[in-house]
Amino acid sequence: MGDMTEETVGKAVGAAEAREVARALRAVVRGDVADDPASRALMTMDASNYRRVPPAVVAPRDADDVAAALAVCREAGVPVVPRGGGTSIAGQATGTGVVLDFTRHMAAIESIDPTTRTAVVQPGVVLDDLCRAAGVHGLTFGPDPSTHSRCTLGGMIGNNSCGSHSVAWGTTADNVLALDVLTYGGERARLAPGGDGVPERLRAGARALVAGELARLRTGFPELPRRISGYALDALLPERGEDWARAFTGSEGTLGVVTSATVRLVERPGARVLAVLGYADESAAADAAATLLPHHPLTVEGMASDLVPEAERAALPRGEAWLFVEVGGANRAEARGAAERLCRAAAGDATGHVLVTDPDGVRALWRVREDAAGTATRLPDGSEAWPGWEDCAVPPVNLGAYLRDFRALLTEHGLRGLPYGHFGDGCVHVRIDFDLIHEEGIARFRRFSTDLADLVVAHGGSLSGEHGDGQARAELLPRMYGPELVGLFARFKDLWDPTGGLNPGMLVRPHRLDENLRFAPLPREPLPVVFGYPDDGGDFSAAVRRCVGVAKCRNPSGSAGVMCPSYRATGEEMHSTRGRARLLHEMLAGEVVTDGWRSKEVLQALDLCLSCKGCRRDCPVGVDMATYKAEFLHHHYAGRRRPAAHYSMGLLPLWLRVVAATRTAPLVNALARTPLAALGKRLGGIAPERDVPPLPRTPFVRWWRRHRRGRAGAGRRRVVLWPDTFTNHLSPEAGTAAVRVLEAAGLEVVLPPGAGRVCCGLTWISTGQLDGARRVLRRTLDRLEPVLDAGLPVVVLEPPCAAALRTDAVELLPDDPRARRLAASVRTFAQVLEECAPDWTPPRVDRPVAGQTHCHQHAVLGDAAERRLREKTGLTGGLSDGCCGLAGNFGFEKGHYEVSVACAEEKLLPSVRAAAPGTVLLADGYSCRTQLAQLGGVRARHLAEVLAEALEDAAE
Repeated sequence: MGDMTEETVGKAVGAAEAREVARALRAVVRGDVADDPASRALMTMDASNYRRVPPAVVAPRDADDVAAALAVCREAGVPVVPRGGGTSIAGQATGTGVVLDFTRHMAAIESIDPTTRTAVVQPGVVLDDLCRAAGVHGLTFGPDPSTHSRCTLGGMIGNNSCGSHSVAWGTTADNVLALDVLTYGGERARLAPGGDGVPERLRAGARALVAGELARLRTGFPELPRRISGYALDALLPERGEDWARAFTGSEGTLGVVTSATVRLVERPGARVLAVLGYADESAAADAAATLLPHHPLTVEGMASDLVPEAERAALPRGEAWLFVEVGGANRAEARGAAERLCRAAAGDATGHVLVTDPDGVRALWRVREDAAGTATRLPDGSEAWPGWEDCAVPPVNLGAYLRDFRALLTEHGLRGLPYGHFGDGCVHVRIDFDLIHEEGIARFRRFSTDLADLVVAHGGSLSGEHGDGQARAELLPRMYGPELVGLFARFKDLWDPTGGLNPGMLVRPHRLDENLRFAPLPREPLPVVFGYPDDGGDFSAAVRRCVGVAKCRNPSGSAGVMCPSYRATGEEMHSTRGRARLLHEMLAGEVVTDGWRSKEVLQALDLCLSCKGCRRDCPVGVDMATYKAEFLHHHYAGRRRPAAHYSMGLLPLWLRVVAATRTAPLVNALARTPLAALGKRLGGIAPERDVPPLPRTPFVRWWRRHRRGRAGAGRRRVVLWPDTFTNHLSPEAGTAAVRVLEAAGLEVVLPPGAGRVCCGLTWISTGQLDGARRVLRRTLDRLEPVLDAGLPVVVLEPPCAAALRTDAVELLPDDPRARRLAASVRTFAQVLEECAPDWTPPRVDRPVAGQTHCHQHAVLGDAAERRLREKTGLTGGLSDGCCGLAGNFGFEKGHYEVSVACAEEKLLPSVRAAAPGTVLLADGYSCRTQLAQLGGVRARHLAEVLAEALEDAAE
């Protein structure tokens, strides 16, 4: 391509040129170089509204690798885009240049010095990892964006990120001491106050620029804590110590590439207390925020009621908006005293307050605030909302007035949004229901953006208060700074990067804010699909659009929740919920992933999806990758032969029914212990490492038919026990125990008509055989009509079967009202006891517990009733969250064994190994029990089994 010029900056690289660049990179880079469609597709977007396709992705191993990659790109005239966790909201982590991905190899904490309170880190270090390492010394890194569990220090430096504690500890720029960087031209620089490590060419040019514009640099920048927009050229003023590290921070990868950073650490308070203050509305909360700053809080965060889930509001004081104010102290008493003083000072404005000292309660409330970046993308009526004006900031004393004007501007343009954010710093986050698909909607987006920029400036604010300008706001910087100061930005950029090779189109000579939109290549009409997608208007594209890229699914191993077990096992972006959503997006776009439903790239990414449904609950926007996977598999294999596992395990209920009808369980068990088992597993697509679970001689339904003879139930409340495949054919002891407990609770237990032949269709769904699943469900609904007409509760012991009846059945048969009636009737074992036998006193067990809450229970059903039942019986302690890793057919499929084991080793197996003698091992899911038996050598039981045994012991 030759040297870059102004005309070539940011243009896409042709296919042949991209291949040549990738070959040249592989010849000199010791790290990873990828130019396959999947790797490129994963990097087309960040968490913004924008999308661009890179020609290749490089994961360098060290600074020398970065230098080698830059040399190749410089020679070829190809731009470069540095990238961290990909959670940027303004588009600066997307581009048509070669992406430098620092998360894979350059993620080391090189040193921590507790004496000087400093750390040296590589750019790919995740913030939480640094904070954990510093926490050993009672220190932390002050800025903490809501994406702290996955954002990188390099990304934070690029954006000058802040977070909720910035009122106490400032922005990233306030906490960066020195930076080692490489320019696009290959120069190495050590950036620190004074500029001694800066190449003379660059230092002399910058000093001349500053000396010629002293008045403008001293007066042209607004004074406010969250001024993030533009380049911080005022940091180079003589009276500010010519701080090159500060001037570079926030440059969004347009000046140089960070290879190492020396950062300041701060002392962690000995104790913290969270004061939650209620207010009549968000403007009242905003007006009050600045008045709390003299009390030196650690945070002053604002949220209104439209972003707080109903279940969480009981923990909050009266009001329609709240300030979350964290106060620190040397110890709990000191922190609480400071919080009480702050609350007394706020009493005149607030409608009430609560002090939260319990760590679990504090974490739960902060989780609501941190998830807002995702939850705000869906308005209360389900409408989509998008970033673009995500983090404007004004002086804190102006915040209330600004919010009132902001609301008026929304109304003027016919838009809606849910503001929240760092009220103590005057910074507001908001997602707005822009129509970024149709021409008129995009035009409105542009008109609103220019009007809002003027409004922010009128209030003395900054277009960006945390996430940088990127493509979303850089075009409007002249409205904030004026053309002359923006012209200085361009001169500064050209000193560093005269050919424009680093992240072109950002900050200087920017792309228009309404081009490169991520939705442009998506289909305009809904695709024909099988699931109903009721929350997305039946549109699969809209369902995929749910993923906005905040990447909570990239939380590391050991994090709370379930999502995303395969990512936690592999650490690969492709195996995160976000990565899979990105590939589905690109499949729909058809530019990089070109084979549609036949895509091998999407199939590969979805292969390690456990269909755990954890994302349905843990993802802030409710991405349901298990459903998307089933939909994809249905279309991918339409008219084609499927993998053997789809026939062996997808049709498992049929095979088990044949065994039960022929009474050949003993023969099957005997064959499973012979060399023929290896052949059977190979033919069935089953992992050779797996043992075939033994089949009981007597299925549950057969036992039931003997048990019910002569039993009268007149006058007792009737409940229907669902004989799912796993309980009936693989774990009948759970069913017999449930019957004994339910009857002891005074209930009459019946089975549905055609017991043994009703099915939720789970195994068909998980293997994407959706036509079969619908046939199975329709036959089941035909048999269940008397139960539905009688309005009886349906008790389902197996959590994934209950979840399938609650959600999948409704979404597969959206036009059959019986599916909704059945979903409304489904109860778990603990739920039916609580609802239908509220006065029954369960037997005491009085033992500690360990084990697993099934991932589908976590995601769809909830486990509140189970926890209350365990408490009544004296079963103390908690169960592991996460996923056991077996996940129905997943862990049995050939090629999945290692990931299945890794998932179990994350939380479940360590918790069981650490359990004290006498601990009761609980797992209501058959898969969880099987995983524990095969990997842990221990027997776990359904809660019904534990209670049934306790009843027998009490009767002796």
